[in-house]
Amino acid sequence: MFVDFGLMSICIDIKRAILIYIQNIYVFRVSMTNKELHTILGLGIIFALRMLGVFMVLPVLTIHVTSLAGVNGHLIGIAIGIYGLMQIIFQLPFGLMSDRIGRKPVIVGGLILFALGSEIAAVTNNIWGLIVGRALQGSGAISSSLIALLLESVREQHHIKAMASVGISFGITFAISMICGPIITDMFGLHGLFHTIAILAILAIVFTYVVITPISFYPTKNNENLFVTVNKIKKIFAHSQLIKLNFSIFCVHTILILNFIALPKAIINLGFPLGAHWKIYTIIMVMSAITVCVCLMCSEGKNYTRKILIICMNILFISELIMLTNMCHYRMFLCGMQLFFIAFNLIEAILPTLINKESPKKYKGTTVSIYSIGQFLGVGFGGILGGFLLEIKGIWLVFFFALIVSTLCIIMSHMLR
Repeated sequence: MFVDFGLMSICIDIKRAILIYIQNIYVFRVSMTNKELHTILGLGIIFALRMLGVFMVLPVLTIHVTSLAGVNGHLIGIAIGIYGLMQIIFQLPFGLMSDRIGRKPVIVGGLILFALGSEIAAVTNNIWGLIVGRALQGSGAISSSLIALLLESVREQHHIKAMASVGISFGITFAISMICGPIITDMFGLHGLFHTIAILAILAIVFTYVVITPISFYPTKNNENLFVTVNKIKKIFAHSQLIKLNFSIFCVHTILILNFIALPKAIINLGFPLGAHWKIYTIIMVMSAITVCVCLMCSEGKNYTRKILIICMNILFISELIMLTNMCHYRMFLCGMQLFFIAFNLIEAILPTLINKESPKKYKGTTVSIYSIGQFLGVGFGGILGGFLLEIKGIWLVFFFALIVSTLCIIMSHMLR
């Protein structure tokens, strides 16, 4: 059945993934400038430090939050979900601000809010204090500003590679967080975990000052008046290509959350103990990183973006079909999981580059922020829908709806011109 590889083996896998991430950046050194390589690596680290703080909370929050005063099931749900809600609310304002005053002040300001929220969550002994801290964490919605800056700092032919490098850093961060989150919480408690997250945010601020130099900083700021800005935002919302792309990322993240709701139970049903799940995810993430690197090297210098997107959407459908029809056969089921994460990581790299091509020059931060809203709406919708479907008929219905949504993804990819 499943071999217990042990912590040492998994740490080696993570080390290998980090080396793959660095190799993925430097393998294209001939075609990239030093400034581009520096920006990709630096922004990847900033992304990773921030997301490490987000991910480390996930495996432990529902367990350890019960020690706080005034806690109940409803308030635990609010403490978990309010982060995503605040991200949705503040994405557009932060995107607009980054277009007007520049990326660097917005990124630093968002990281400061994230650090302050982490410290509030760390020192509180009440569930409402935790909710306020999580809300403040979520209000630092800087993902669109970081993506916009990355795409502006790298030439168009390297956009997919840049986004893929960030995506691989997310995979590495997820694997590390599944190990470090529970370990830190067991050693120092929930308060110690949030103190650690605040330190990571401060490190990200330091990296922001090191990475975002005047050379890589986007020189054109938006100084248009409010009336022109409102009209431009309306046009962005009504842009047919952007609607298709934003709906695509909404569907992809809906599928992601549907899978994460169903996968734990499905893996347990296949005979894998709960303690082995993070090992499975780590191995799958490492294999996904290797495959993404190979795909990028094979497509270097070729204009295959739309074709690769269509292929990935079809693989997404196939992966859901495999998992739905093989819930009693662990080899095929894990194969389906592997295909899903390969397709997902490639799609995450491709869609922002297409968004960047369609966005108005002075409103790239705003356009990417709307795209980010689509991501978080997908996460919220997938969570609500998945929980409801799981309660009704179990994991097979969750996978079935993920299959239906993946069909919509294929349709959307063919509608893109």
